[in-house]
Amino acid sequence: MGVFVFLPLVLPLTAWPMARLAEQHLHPRAATWLLTGAAAVLAVCSTLCLLLLMVVGTAQLPGNPLPDGWSDPEVREAVPYDEVAGKAAIPALIAVVAACARLALHHHRVRLRARSALAGLPDGPVAVLPDAVPYAYALPAAGARARDTVVVSTGMLAALDSAERRALFAHERAHLTARHHRFLLVVRLASRANPFLRPLHTAVAYTAERWADEEAAAAVGSRRVVARAVGKAALVSPGAPAAPLA
Repeated sequence: MGVFVFLPLVLPLTAWPMARLAEQHLHPRAATWLLTGAAAVLAVCSTLCLLLLMVVGTAQLPGNPLPDGWSDPEVREAVPYDEVAGKAAIPALIAVVAACARLALHHHRVRLRARSALAGLPDGPVAVLPDAVPYAYALPAAGARARDTVVVSTGMLAALDSAERRALFAHERAHLTARHHRFLLVVRLASRANPFLRPLHTAVAYTAERWADEEAAAAVGSRRVVARAVGKAALVSPGAPAAPLA
């Protein structure tokens, strides 16, 4: 089997330099779109490569349920195959599917828990939770609560002045408007499909935050206020998500 068959599996090694270049030279919006698209394409290609390796590499093994045509000598001559690679691709493909399924299930559970925390509160664009712990995050619409919500604690509001609060709300609304949670979910799934793509997950999380900062600065008319608000929120927050749940 030619080495080029394995190229989709190792091509994601270019993720780190790609992420660095995009972060440094592109607008955050363009960088987020580009890196997310690249992560999705590379993840799909590497997964299809594993599938192809498994199908072609094991088609001729006794007891294989694949069509008999795969065992035809002409097919074996025309299509490169390697039984060792085919057998190795089976557990790798199972691991990819299991990792992506676990992530999707975890994502769903987190969204449900976040929504349950808002039970009993008015269904509005902003939910203020009586909690001394400072945090704020964007919660996309889901299920019966069909409206995007910016969730903020009283502790966070107490830590900011009025201008900084406007900047914080603008930042979180930008996450919701641009559907940043979808970008983040795509790159997280891609990084589960191929660990070499993890740098793109980190990069997209960063560019999405910068994108929200740019939108917030345009909304409030001051980069200084946005920087101060985001900085204060990061300093007082005990690790609560500032980005949308994904």
